[in-house]
Amino acid sequence: MLNFTNEQIERYSRHIILKEVGGLGQTRLLESKVLLIGAGGLGSPIGVYLAAAGVGTLGIIDDDVVDLSNLQRQILHGTSDIGTLKTKSAEATIIEMNPDVKVIPHNERINSENAFSILEQYDLIVDGCDNFPTRYLINDACVMLGKPIVHGSIFQFEGQVTVLYPNKGPCYRCIFPEPPPQGLAPSCQEAGVFGVLPGIIGTIQAVEAIKILLDIGESLIGSLLLFNALTMDFKRMKLRQDENCAMCGEKPTITELIDYEEFCEVRW
Repeated sequence: MLNFTNEQIERYSRHIILKEVGGLGQTRLLESKVLLIGAGGLGSPIGVYLAAAGVGTLGIIDDDVVDLSNLQRQILHGTSDIGTLKTKSAEATIIEMNPDVKVIPHNERINSENAFSILEQYDLIVDGCDNFPTRYLINDACVMLGKPIVHGSIFQFEGQVTVLYPNKGPCYRCIFPEPPPQGLAPSCQEAGVFGVLPGIIGTIQAVEAIKILLDIGESLIGSLLLFNALTMDFKRMKLRQDENCAMCGEKPTITELIDYEEFCEVRW
């Protein structure tokens, strides 16, 4: 166990007194390495709460800059950050919140060429991206690397969260075998998003991430949690691993990473 400083004992005191966490658990968090895909609507609450919890290393991958239209929901950023790289703005916010956290900015878009070299550095991947091509790429790379993913997505007033853990439950392709055809999914600008929604979904993702790092509680492996902000309904659906899945099935047919064509350019 780490030798906590007096400041750390005070900072993490509410964790340390929980029997499910304690000093050993807080040490695990401080020694953990988590990669956050996206520093936008979902990535903002995820990054804030993982940093506050004391996750020691946070990688953030995003190639976008802060735009005025982001500020309705992306709480990692402020008005003075407009035009700044989101990774830079997120790093400043996180370090101000908790200087214990080492932030590793990846100012690029993840693709088939860099996915393995980036993902293999981390214990856990938290998917806060906003487009289908990236979701499939992350899924496939993590299945190949054996890395767990906490997945979340949002659409207008609805959101969903699940945990994709290789060899423990279904992968993303078990649920959605192929990306929708180009043009079928509405553009992000046309769809819109309720500003508070990513705060709810992203916070649930942070909960799942911390539980996995601490190995406590019951995770959403094999379950899809659905939320509707208009009706305030939560529903939990059981998911099954597809033995014929092209990625994680008994006879996988996908053996290398695929860069699907991007068809949703505007960030959530």
